[in-house]
Amino acid sequence: MNSTFTPIFNQLEKQRTEILQSVRLLTPEEFNRPPQPGKWSVSEVLTHLITAEKLSLDYMKKKVKGIARVKNSGLMESLRLWLLIVSQRIPVKYKAPKVVVQHTPPAMPLAQLTDEWNEVRKELAAFLNSIPDEYVKRVIYKHALAGRLDVRQAMIFFREHIRHHQPQINRILLTDVTQNKN
Repeated sequence: MNSTFTPIFNQLEKQRTEILQSVRLLTPEEFNRPPQPGKWSVSEVLTHLITAEKLSLDYMKKKVKGIARVKNSGLMESLRLWLLIVSQRIPVKYKAPKVVVQHTPPAMPLAQLTDEWNEVRKELAAFLNSIPDEYVKRVIYKHALAGRLDVRQAMIFFREHIRHHQPQINRILLTDVTQNKN
């Protein structure tokens, strides 16, 4: 894997491991129970994260075929990434892009979800290993709002997307603990 990708990939893996560790002892009922009607359960949040990563990876796999004809990222992409990071760090709720909503499967049981996320990450690692060094800055990812970004910037978005949903997961877990005490 190109050294440009390694640190952010390792951060993604650390986040994934920590999240899965934090939910591993939930009963299936707790894992699938929304904190309130109309809100997502832990399973739904994690299914959303996996779906977003998978769709993004599928898009980049398609676009990498024409990578030689795509421009490198530059100042504008860096600025758009910075704005994207800020948008993910403020506590504002966003609607998921239509394509993500349309392709999100029903919430999965934890074992299936873990297997699916493992598979997506294996595919991501293989994809990262396939990109020649001279093409690491090519803008082959397209975010619904931020536009075109390079692969490293896409992975930074994945990290920030998980970070954006982490408080939601924590609130659900806290709700479960509070409900179980009563």
